[in-house]
Amino acid sequence: MTTVETDVAGHLAASPAGLDGRARKLLLQLFDAAVAAADPAKVLPQHLPPKPAGRCVVVGAGKAAASMAEAVEAAWADVAISGCVVAPYGYGKACTRVRVLEGGHPVPDENSVKAAREILSAVKGLGKDDLVLALISGGGSAAMCLPAEGLTLADKQAANRLLLASGLDIRTMNAARRRLSAIKGGRLAAAAAPARVVTLAISDIPGDNPSAIASGPTAPNEDGALDLSHVVQRLGSALPAPVARLLLDPGPPVVLSNADPVRLVATAASSLEAAAVLARGHGVEPILLGDDLEGEAAELGRAMARQVAATTGPVVLISGGETTVTVGNGPAGQGGRNTEFLLALAGELAGNAHVWALAADTDGEDGANLGAAGAIYTPDTLARARAAGLDARDALQRHDSGAFFDALGDLVRTGPTFTNVNDFRAILVLPTPLGQAIQE
Repeated sequence: MTTVETDVAGHLAASPAGLDGRARKLLLQLFDAAVAAADPAKVLPQHLPPKPAGRCVVVGAGKAAASMAEAVEAAWADVAISGCVVAPYGYGKACTRVRVLEGGHPVPDENSVKAAREILSAVKGLGKDDLVLALISGGGSAAMCLPAEGLTLADKQAANRLLLASGLDIRTMNAARRRLSAIKGGRLAAAAAPARVVTLAISDIPGDNPSAIASGPTAPNEDGALDLSHVVQRLGSALPAPVARLLLDPGPPVVLSNADPVRLVATAASSLEAAAVLARGHGVEPILLGDDLEGEAAELGRAMARQVAATTGPVVLISGGETTVTVGNGPAGQGGRNTEFLLALAGELAGNAHVWALAADTDGEDGANLGAAGAIYTPDTLARARAAGLDARDALQRHDSGAFFDALGDLVRTGPTFTNVNDFRAILVLPTPLGQAIQE
């Protein structure tokens, strides 16, 4: 390794773009390392069970479902495989033996329902020597949707929109989704009996609870009896009456006798550790803050800024998890939870000259309808915004953080990554006083 910066303060004075470019490059490399650590082609094969004596049916749902199916086909080239998986639009891939479908996300649509019915049909009529290989990842809850008895697709769509804007934590939202489904909460595995069901999952859930990944279509529903009356109250009068009735009634438990424990093939924790290893290789000490940080995105951004103020570099604060953005009743702009986190961080740091940060979703989509995974913050973000006539405080209040960073040219655009281990955040803190090295 060679030292590319021995006097950061002097370098800033001589060539501000040089240090900024290196800091940006390092942050992007850390993000790339996190995504690569969850690549199904690299991590899935070692978790496959022994090849079955009978038929092998592959089913699945989520943003990684098609790439996971592709990995299974490559690893089991000599196995007769059939079945189908569904991914959100844009996350499909061409497989040779597994049919790949696409459905709506984050709000389910008619194709989500068609996919769910085809997947259920694929596991019907199997025997005890047959194997169902379920490939589950985040995004599957919407892409594979089958309304519970008494509900219409419109009911589920309305409920999903309300849940997404509610500010409820992901565990509660998934508990509600399972109760409204005829395929989730273990129901897909139950439909496959007596065939053995082996689930390979890529977790986008803080804490990696298998029943919460894509709402657990093949996992025991641990929250089946959870009291969701507060959800009904939170969502209010806009919630369709049939949905409210189901949320208040847990119904009979789903019994699974044919499903193995879920095998986690990739998690946020493993991706954060991969980024940490890379940071050490660049002479920057990583501080892992956890893979399960939750709460309001803006509040977490402010809290992180306060932590940064008490940190001496060169270090990088690395974290994962899934924050929320409570929109409220007013109009909302183009903002994702990662860009909102960064904009709140920027406001609290107020131009701190020693900090760069990246926040992005490992699936490649931050939810801002701008085709971006997230964004990068630099010490001059606010100054450049003012020069461009942008009001950072107003953008944050209007949840327009995505458009704010887009105007500055600081969005991170990757396209679909075909995996999903949730959000990735890295805050690079250079030394105070300046003078330490970043290495390459």
